[in-house]
Amino acid sequence: MAQVTTEQPATDPVWTDAQLAANPHLADDKASRVQRMFAAIAPSYDLNNRVHSLGRDQAWRRAAVKMAGLKGGETVVDVACGTGDLSLAFAEGLGRQRADAGRVIGIDFTYEMLPIARRKSKSAAVPTDYQQGDAMALPLPDGCADVVSIAFGIRNVADPATAMSEFVRVLKPGGRVIVLEFSLPTNPVMRAGYNFYFRHVMPRTAALVARDRSGAYKYLPKSVSTFIDRAGMVKLMGDAGLIQIEHKALTFGIAVCYRGVKPAAD
Repeated sequence: MAQVTTEQPATDPVWTDAQLAANPHLADDKASRVQRMFAAIAPSYDLNNRVHSLGRDQAWRRAAVKMAGLKGGETVVDVACGTGDLSLAFAEGLGRQRADAGRVIGIDFTYEMLPIARRKSKSAAVPTDYQQGDAMALPLPDGCADVVSIAFGIRNVADPATAMSEFVRVLKPGGRVIVLEFSLPTNPVMRAGYNFYFRHVMPRTAALVARDRSGAYKYLPKSVSTFIDRAGMVKLMGDAGLIQIEHKALTFGIAVCYRGVKPAAD
């Protein structure tokens, strides 16, 4: 697939306070805004993830790999792969299986993320390829993957239902969809403390780390609070045809990992 660069990284706000007062998921130009936003924060993306999750983001990705139930020789497609952290976690998981360990394909809508992912994956345990692509129109044939994953990306897609249908399309029968996404703690005390940090502290400190003017870290908490809840995610997966859907809360429910299976062919 030919590489297509995006616009220059944002030097002016992509999301203003006025725009975020409404539901950002309803913006007609959400896709282009998300692309510009991630282009702006790509260089500091990993650092902010580590600092503002207190290092838990990598544990969440390892939990997602474990939930996938990898087998030797499988193909994993990691959608919204970003800088490749989950792709690499899957590569490590496959590498522990056997010599014929499989492969990982990382796909992201924002081109600026991909050179970082490629640099990090030079010594990956299995063949790991990265390409630009849209979650709603994956550049892959039907039934080519054993696992399709997306970490903290499904809420950034313009139409999550279309994306989920694409995940199912490229899966083999019996293949698994793994979704890792932010949520909110169910405990009222934890929820209140987390909301204060997530809405008031993190947007300021993350923007300072990234020297970001795009509004990315104001968009983040707003996009989580206005996105579908856990029951809604289970329904989204079921409506796409997945079965045996299960989910696991991580770190007091700050993140949730979902798993669904594509039915075997008749």
